[in-house]
Amino acid sequence: MASIIRLLVGVPIAAVITFLLFMLMMRLILTDEVELEAARDELSISISEEIEDLQVRQREVTMDDVNDVEPPPPPPQIERQVAEAPAEDMNTIAGEIPEFDAPDLGSGDVSFDVSDRDAQPMVRIPPQYPPRAAERGVEGNCLMQFDVTPDGTPTNIVALDCTSSLFERSSIRAVERWRYEPRIENGNAVWRRGVQTSLDYQLAD
Repeated sequence: MASIIRLLVGVPIAAVITFLLFMLMMRLILTDEVELEAARDELSISISEEIEDLQVRQREVTMDDVNDVEPPPPPPQIERQVAEAPAEDMNTIAGEIPEFDAPDLGSGDVSFDVSDRDAQPMVRIPPQYPPRAAERGVEGNCLMQFDVTPDGTPTNIVALDCTSSLFERSSIRAVERWRYEPRIENGNAVWRRGVQTSLDYQLAD
């Protein structure tokens, strides 16, 4: 029942508001006629077809004026001096060249053969300190003997004298990794027998 009452009251009110808005919009749209301003004076541009001659003043030059111009003076002449040839002989001035005997460069005195040399170490890796010797604080050295092949590889490695047997295996393993330049005889690589070297084992402080 309440909803019906609200409907009956709200419909007329909405209609009145809609009518008022419609009248307001019509009022805003309708405006008084505005008269356009009177047309301004037309702008007239006139172009003259006649071309005016420009008066250019020219200076008249006659031949007499040209002849009266004096040319510049010629540049001064520089005298060239000619060097005189020496009257004395060059041997008198510089002295005579001493005579000397040329050295005898006979081909028989020159030799291009590669000089002989012994085996030379190229790579020498130090031995690894044995852990058991390090734990016991053992120090010493080991005298090694080996041969060097023509390709520079140590072989026949022997531990001749070691202060402790703990150093023998690490010394042999170290020498096995060494590399040498082979011994040269008459230009050819040959064996080098009986190479000896000493390996020292010292604990770091």
